[in-house]
Amino acid sequence: MKQRTITLTQASGLILEGGGMRGVFTCGVLDNLMERGIRFPYTIGVSAGACNGLSYMSEQKGRAKYSNIDLLDKYHYIGIKQLIKKGNIMDFDLLFHKFPEEIIPYDYERYAQCTERYEMVTTDCYTGQACYFEEKNNPARIIEIVKASSSLPFVCPISYVDGHPMLDGGIADSIPLLRARQQGYDNNVVVLTRNRGYRKSSRSTLVPPFIYRRYPALRKAIAHRNRLYNSQLEMVEQLEDMGKLTVIRPTRPIVVDRMERNIDKLLDLYNQGYEIAASINFVP
Repeated sequence: MKQRTITLTQASGLILEGGGMRGVFTCGVLDNLMERGIRFPYTIGVSAGACNGLSYMSEQKGRAKYSNIDLLDKYHYIGIKQLIKKGNIMDFDLLFHKFPEEIIPYDYERYAQCTERYEMVTTDCYTGQACYFEEKNNPARIIEIVKASSSLPFVCPISYVDGHPMLDGGIADSIPLLRARQQGYDNNVVVLTRNRGYRKSSRSTLVPPFIYRRYPALRKAIAHRNRLYNSQLEMVEQLEDMGKLTVIRPTRPIVVDRMERNIDKLLDLYNQGYEIAASINFVP
């Protein structure tokens, strides 16, 4: 594997896209960074990236891997049975309450003490626009935000942050590179969970008229999500080719679905993320 060198500066940002269970690739990347004590002044995460990024910020190596692989193997917390039983394709009670409170408690104190910035992305149901949240001191609000960022349209209930209806951050800003640059971070590393060259269908997503009828702006954002995502991928690849950012992405063909439950496939993708990150030389 070809070795790359990345120089970290005060303008370095780490951008974590989502991708559901493909986020185990990001878990591998982040575990390797934690193992080497590599920190970024600014990190921003979306959906699964927001969940995995929280464990990175609290420096709890292996925690996100446990959540995505070991916990899934034990509790089978994702799938149609969950959707029928609880009206949610994932067991949010397990993931956002029992897991951080009892199984592997989240280190809120360590997170509150870290000097680096961390933002999580949600989508505002009223405006259809992205919202960017920083919260280190209120554990209940941290969970509200990350739960909202992970609430996939159609298969998860609407979540609320500060009493405001929110859904998956990937609807409005799947790869928040522009947000990082607007915040003053232009030496960025983007962690993607798809192979280079991947594009979604350019067709608009059909939103049935009885779904989200109270939120017309959200319906529009969902309908145009694929085109927005593709345009973000185009921008990332162009800047990568110009040497203006670094992308960490899977190099072997992706065989993991968004709702993947095959543990062997998940472990393989996790290991791929770890190995690719290990091949990169980070220079302070």
